[in-house]
Amino acid sequence: MRLFIAIRFDDNILNSLTAYQDSLKERGVTGNYAKKENLHITMAFIGDYEEPDKVLAAMKHVGFRPIKISLDGTGSFGDLFWVGLSDNYQLAGYVKRLRKELFANEIPFDRKRFSPHITLIRKCSFSGNDETIMPDPPKGNMTATRVSLMRSERGENGMIYTEIGFVGE
Repeated sequence: MRLFIAIRFDDNILNSLTAYQDSLKERGVTGNYAKKENLHITMAFIGDYEEPDKVLAAMKHVGFRPIKISLDGTGSFGDLFWVGLSDNYQLAGYVKRLRKELFANEIPFDRKRFSPHITLIRKCSFSGNDETIMPDPPKGNMTATRVSLMRSERGENGMIYTEIGFVGE
């Protein structure tokens, strides 16, 4: 099963992100828009791994304390368009501890540098080069009270993410 560890959002953030997606669509931005229920921040992408209980044990060993996060700006990685987060030493520290624990327990994960972002559109295409068509980036903040172990499955209408465990409140 494909696994990843993520922070999921409250309705305030989700509504802000989906309103921004709607605004992008109105401006002619095309691509594969992420579904509201799939919006998240990935802390560690594990990939195909058949021992979710081992991952949950590592997550519990690290623990999780509430972390305040704030949306901040937009950007892209190639044709992937995202919303970023304000710099956050607590979040960065948590991810470092989490990944260290995964490594110590020989749980595989993608070792790319942590770059906190929320994927909004894959295969994104803008109808023009004029950045003035872009709406102001979405705003919002929340206190994350838990981190989730997620399973990713390909469904008939795209990816389906299911929480299979969590640490925190």
